[in-house]
Amino acid sequence: MRRTFSIGGVHPADSKISRDCAIEALPIPPTVYISVSQHIGAPAKPIVAPGDKVKVGQPVAEPGGFVSAYIHSSVSGTVKSIGPRKDLAGNMQTCIEIQVEGDEWAEGIDTTDTLITDFTDDNKVIMDKIKLGGIVGLGGATFPTHVKLSPPPGKKCEMLIINGCECEPYLTSDFRTLLEKGEQVVIGTAIIKQVLGVDKATIAIEDNKPEAIAHISEVLAALKAKSPKFNGIEVLSLLKKYPEGGEKQLIDAVMHRQVPSGALPIDVGAVVQNVATALAVYDAVQKNRPIVDNSVTVTGDCLPMDRQHNYLVRVGTPISFIIEQAGGMPEDAVKVISGGPMMGKAIANLDAATLKGTSALLFLTAAQTGRQPQTNCIRCGRCSQACPMGLEPFLLRKLTLVDNTEALEQNAVQDCIECGCCLYSCPAYIPLLDIIRQGKVKVMGIIRARAAAARAAAEAAKAAPAEKK
Repeated sequence: MRRTFSIGGVHPADSKISRDCAIEALPIPPTVYISVSQHIGAPAKPIVAPGDKVKVGQPVAEPGGFVSAYIHSSVSGTVKSIGPRKDLAGNMQTCIEIQVEGDEWAEGIDTTDTLITDFTDDNKVIMDKIKLGGIVGLGGATFPTHVKLSPPPGKKCEMLIINGCECEPYLTSDFRTLLEKGEQVVIGTAIIKQVLGVDKATIAIEDNKPEAIAHISEVLAALKAKSPKFNGIEVLSLLKKYPEGGEKQLIDAVMHRQVPSGALPIDVGAVVQNVATALAVYDAVQKNRPIVDNSVTVTGDCLPMDRQHNYLVRVGTPISFIIEQAGGMPEDAVKVISGGPMMGKAIANLDAATLKGTSALLFLTAAQTGRQPQTNCIRCGRCSQACPMGLEPFLLRKLTLVDNTEALEQNAVQDCIECGCCLYSCPAYIPLLDIIRQGKVKVMGIIRARAAAARAAAEAAKAAPAEKK
């Protein structure tokens, strides 16, 4: 039997309509809007001013804290403004507006397709390039990669897992990356493996992508024949099940280890990176190329085949420009989702710009988005059986409705990964995820406030002896 995670999960239809669409470069828009808040952690701080001339790959914002990342211009041109602009949800975020003038790249960036298989043994040089390249996790979380590759004292990585599952329906950009940039992904994997100092790395791919499994296996065999740096890397075929690409679920499937509540993957000896992140690491280390673009799937059942795409999109490209280039808004579409149908977010502002982590634009029809009339819970337990975190969604819903935050925390609402399995499996059509998300937000606020108070008390305790002296 092929491996998979051991708790919960569902089996939505693949709907990988765009799987045969090669990645194509989207034309550069006239203007880009580059957000300084496109990673987990503190927003980056702009280091350019209106009127400045910038080139592709030039830093335009620096990290605003320890957990933060550099941001680079995705185009060459003139900085027109720096200020608030509405994001996908309609919230105001600071953006750097750049008017495009040509396509001149910053000095030192290798824009050729020449494959470089050998890499430096100096891990400090590698880490500096990853940090300066603004590399973040491209599987959805956008956690700064240089931080993730620096385990805290007392923690040791035993295995690197490269996530090639792409378990969300409709999404195919990672699949195309594996097929078209497989060599770069494997080299990036070897670079990350060396930095972490681990002997084993696994490139995990679901078994509904046999072409990718075969191609990466061939690439890996060829690279192993060239250099011992690729030893210890394996390709692992996993049984298709959603949400296999979830970090904790993937660790369970590959290592048969459960990440405890409140713990991190490194606590069980794992570091997980997405295939697109491995490619970005290759680009940063081997080509001095920061993240200036990313692959975005444009798809939906209401799009004919000749309008299905996997685009290479410059960061900061307006969503409306992508839609225009793809032939305009489909007549039957009533909603556009950023991401997949299970965990994606509805786009409230089509003039918003793409981020480093933008993975897809999914067009949905009224029939696909309309919800069935809600009926009473029949206590069937299907939501609990489907939850990949082992939670009890029916209980969390009830506790949220009565605002019992203490019981919500005791029942680990903070562990919910918002995958939607409970909502997908409910025969009563109860909007479980919508309600549970509200409870989770409240509990997470309480947990953060408690941690801040504890830090303040600890700092006060440290300062007290000095004041007595």
